[in-house]
Amino acid sequence: MIDPVGRSISYLRISVTDRCNLRCVYCMPEAGVPWLPKEEVLTLEEIARVVRVAAEMGLRRVRLTGGEPTVRRGLVDLVRWIASTPGIEDVAMTTNGIALAGMAADLARAGLRRVNISLDTLRPERFRAITRWGDIGDVFAGIEAARRAGLRPIKLNVVVMRGINDDEVVDFARTTMDEDWEVRFIELMPFLDEEVSCAKGESTFDLQFVPTREVKRRIEAALGRLEPAESGSGAGPARYYRLPCARGLVGFISPLTETHFCATCNRMRLTADGKIRPCLLTDHEVDLKGVLRSGADDEALKGAILLALRTKPDAHHLWDGNRPRWRKMVQIGG
Repeated sequence: MIDPVGRSISYLRISVTDRCNLRCVYCMPEAGVPWLPKEEVLTLEEIARVVRVAAEMGLRRVRLTGGEPTVRRGLVDLVRWIASTPGIEDVAMTTNGIALAGMAADLARAGLRRVNISLDTLRPERFRAITRWGDIGDVFAGIEAARRAGLRPIKLNVVVMRGINDDEVVDFARTTMDEDWEVRFIELMPFLDEEVSCAKGESTFDLQFVPTREVKRRIEAALGRLEPAESGSGAGPARYYRLPCARGLVGFISPLTETHFCATCNRMRLTADGKIRPCLLTDHEVDLKGVLRSGADDEALKGAILLALRTKPDAHHLWDGNRPRWRKMVQIGG
């Protein structure tokens, strides 16, 4: 599948549910969001059909997200179906890790190859503050279970927020000295539209945003030079580095400060309620659920996917004020 600016689109991120067992401050308002009624969520069979049809069009990689994917019943079966789909070469998952300890082995046997684990602090009390509840011990148990199950490389996704966890970036980077995982620092993205006013007229986002260059500078000042490196897990938006004598890697995902961040984008997103989004950072969507439930054939489904593909922008325009407004991150699948 080729988009309007010539990028090959071979990667689909699928939100298998909008529900989550945490309430992370950057992902969901404190009051939560209304969950989708069960009948509005794509069935496992509908998701599998989208993957099968998209694979015929050139889809090669799938990542399962949420909400929190491990709360979706039948997840192991879905992984098995997707992994056995002709053309699909890689199935991965992004998770908060809370329930992973009891599922990692079954998911690996079903065909899951890797996990990215969202972890924004190494401190138990701060973990509870950021997630609004939860036990960081469950996450580390999940990481260990993933390691034993062969889900490698393990990647830790860290959203850096000033005044919340930016004082831990060196601690996170230091873990790569002894662990063979990849710690990826992600720039905060502006999603929570209601949090836009503070005493000085600055938005919550403006106050909390930490650019990648600052994170990198802090790490190098404390731990030494970061040398460019490559991840063995395929293409993606992260730029990777290695500290001197480190086993693992440090990565940076910089959607706001990297000039050409979107230039090699190879993905689209499927929301839990069946909307395909050609870009995470715009509100444009194409309804696949309506096509799936109308009795339409596979050619009609391919047509809807191509319609979304044709509207994929060349880049996001967050700095121009064009920000996603009507869905929270948890409702899209990051």
